[in-house]
Amino acid sequence: MTEPIAIPDLSLRPYQLTVEREMETSPAVLYKAWTRWFDRWFAEPGTVMMMGEVNTVFYFETVYRPDTKHEAQRHPHYGRFLRLEQDRLVELTWVTGSGGTKGAETVVTVTLLPSAEGTKLRLTHAGFPDEASKNQHEQAWPMVLEQLDNRMKIAE
Repeated sequence: MTEPIAIPDLSLRPYQLTVEREMETSPAVLYKAWTRWFDRWFAEPGTVMMMGEVNTVFYFETVYRPDTKHEAQRHPHYGRFLRLEQDRLVELTWVTGSGGTKGAETVVTVTLLPSAEGTKLRLTHAGFPDEASKNQHEQAWPMVLEQLDNRMKIAE
């Protein structure tokens, strides 16, 4: 018998966003990127702990290096996988501390639809604690998805 999966209650945090992008990368490669290869496109190498299975937790860090005069800023990300459908869907919780989600457990749903160019990717991110947090992610996700597509083209 499998353990029940605790789904976050987002009813008091109605802020959400949706971003779509036509990716040149196949659904199979994008699925692996979201479930096993975070260090190839998003996370700082050596910081990823991820099994890519439902009801398992993950951890990784991103690092922002403003310039050589300032110390790099580390941004930890935590979560757990809620739903996985091979090459079609990845749903996970997404928590970041300062800035980011302000410690709130949000939910990211990534849908992968085959297309003539490769994949139509739809990302929905729900449960932000406030509009400022939602707006910050609304600006960041398109850049992150562009980086994902560029780095995963090499993997195919």
